[in-house]
Amino acid sequence: MVRFLFLGFLSLQTLSAWALKPSPNWWAKPDTLGLKYQNLTLTTPDHMRLAAWLVAPVAGAPDQHTTMVLAGTDSGNMSSFLFQARALAAAGYQVLLFDYRGFGHSQAFAIDQNRLYYEEFVTDLGTALAEARRRAPRQRVGLIGFSMGTLLAAKVAAAHRCDFLITDGYVGNLQAIVGYQLAAFHKTVTLPAEAPNYNPLGPQVRCPWLLIAGTEDHKTPLADSAAAVQAARPQQRRQLLAVKCDHLGAMEEMAKNEPAEEYGNAYVRVISRFLAGKPLTAKG
Repeated sequence: MVRFLFLGFLSLQTLSAWALKPSPNWWAKPDTLGLKYQNLTLTTPDHMRLAAWLVAPVAGAPDQHTTMVLAGTDSGNMSSFLFQARALAAAGYQVLLFDYRGFGHSQAFAIDQNRLYYEEFVTDLGTALAEARRRAPRQRVGLIGFSMGTLLAAKVAAAHRCDFLITDGYVGNLQAIVGYQLAAFHKTVTLPAEAPNYNPLGPQVRCPWLLIAGTEDHKTPLADSAAAVQAARPQQRRQLLAVKCDHLGAMEEMAKNEPAEEYGNAYVRVISRFLAGKPLTAKG
C-alpha cells in the first residue's frame, strides 16, 4: 500500500508551476500514511480561515521537542507534502501543514494564475507559525519551506520569532524567476507590489538557516543559496547542502538507495544534524 502511494507521490514532485496553480482536492490525508494528526482551523489576522493538519511524531521515535511548520509550493495543496511530513514525523518531529488561502480546503481567495505569489500568503504562514508556538510553547518551532514557500518563510523568519529556517530551492531573486519564465516558457509572471522589498531580507534572518540547493537547478540556482550563506554575519549560523539534482529533487536524489517505506530518511538526517549544530556532509 505504501509503495503504491509512494509511486503516486513521486508524480507530484514536479509541483512548482512558477505561477499559482492551487488544487482544491487532497490526494490523501495523514492517516492514509498511518500518521496520527489533528484537523485544525486557523484564523488569520484578516479573518481568513485556513485548513491545517498537526501531525504527531511517530510512536517510538525519539522526541525532538521540535515543531516544523511546512510552507508549500505554488501548486497543489498541503497534501502534496505528506511524505515529507511522514519522514519528519518518523524522526520524532511534530509537523504543522496548512493550506494557503485559496488552496485545498482553506477559505476561497481570488487567485490570478499568472501571479508568482500573494503577500497574503505571508500572513497565512505567520499565522501557522504563531499557532505552532502557542501549542508547543516549550519546543523549538521553526519553518521548512519549498520553492515559493522559501520566499514566504524568509519573510516570516525575518519579521517574527523563529528558532530555525530550512529552505529547499531558495528563491533568492524574484526578478530572475520572472525573466526565466518569460525566456523559457514565454510566460509573463507578475509580482505583488511588495516584491521590491524582498531581496534585501536575507540579512534580517537571524535564526539558524539551512539552505538545500540543487546543482542542476536553473530555476532557483545554487548560487542564490550560496550567496545567502556567504552574506551571513559571524553570529548568523548558516549552512549550505548542495545536492546533484534539479529543482526540489534533493529528497528524491538522497533516497535513491532507500526503500519506499524509508523515503526521506536520509534527507531528514541532514536536517537533524544541522539542528544539532553538527557539520553537514554534502551529496553529489
